[in-house]
Amino acid sequence: MPPALEELHDLDDVERAAAAVLPRDVWDFVAGGAGREATLAANRAAFDRVFVTPRVLRDVSGCATDTTLLGRPARMPLAVAPVAYHRLAHPEGESATGRAAREAGVPFTVATLSSVPVEEVAAAGGRVWFQLYWLRECGRSADLARRAEDAGCEALVLTVDVPWMGRRLRDVRNGFALPGQVRAAHLGSGARSAAHRSQAAGSALAAHTAEAFSPALTWSCVEEVRSATRLPIVLKGILAPEDAVRAAGLGVSAVVVSNHGGRQLDGALPAVEALPAVAEAVGESCEVLMDGGVRSGTDILKALALGASAVLVGRPPVWGLAAGGQAGVRRVLDLLAEEFRDALGLAGCASAAGARELRTARLP
Repeated sequence: MPPALEELHDLDDVERAAAAVLPRDVWDFVAGGAGREATLAANRAAFDRVFVTPRVLRDVSGCATDTTLLGRPARMPLAVAPVAYHRLAHPEGESATGRAAREAGVPFTVATLSSVPVEEVAAAGGRVWFQLYWLRECGRSADLARRAEDAGCEALVLTVDVPWMGRRLRDVRNGFALPGQVRAAHLGSGARSAAHRSQAAGSALAAHTAEAFSPALTWSCVEEVRSATRLPIVLKGILAPEDAVRAAGLGVSAVVVSNHGGRQLDGALPAVEALPAVAEAVGESCEVLMDGGVRSGTDILKALALGASAVLVGRPPVWGLAAGGQAGVRRVLDLLAEEFRDALGLAGCASAAGARELRTARLP
């Protein structure tokens, strides 16, 4: 019998609860990374090496976690990151995750590989962003951008670190394919058949994304997306300061410092290590978000102290979805909000903005 949600006291508890209920191949798909998973492990280890210097004798009786993201209010500096195929974790999929994010007062990013159409998620209200992959089929990416805008999405998150899917050995060894009831809602029936085609050795998901995704994504494509929509553009997958500066020069609203959760280039720099240089390089020219390894409210505090405007979390909401549906996702977001407020106050910060003034140190 899985534990009751009120018995889950941190995200490690939620992770264990999800691992206990998900089929092994689905768990590996969610949890795994590329190659030997060095970057996956380093994302978490890098956070553990960061320490902050608290300030004292400050009035934190009215400690507030709220902030603004892309010019609109959020209850904490966090958005739910795009993750494919939430229906692998729960029959209601992205609909349940989106409702929980709405209740928690944070944005939810619908993925191109969502198992629920963006229109259905957006109809439930709340702040919805749409994540876009650059597709081989001519004009398809621009069509999806317009579709997201028509659905009421607030921002377009263009993922720039996936010319093709990284070699995720857990999926390869499992011969992972989608079960019949789960499909890529935005890619049509052809994507469904390819993603469901089991292989003796290899990932069906890698095969179908290789067919769908274009490796010819360049800076000119960013301009093409901008011409297709009036939505703010966020570039996700930036690690080099030079790329962040170029993105800001093109007028994007934000960059996400990210190595795709360790699922693309194994050996890529941990996102939290790349964050300070990117934040310094872009200054105030655009917002700087980050993802990769965020597992507590203290991690959010550390990210802000290192220059982030906010963080994105991907795997933990899926754990919550597996453990308890919409209520499980809400439990994850509530835990992060509670922990972040606790970390803020104990660090002597009366607001989320105050966290950016904290000094940090890295220990071996």
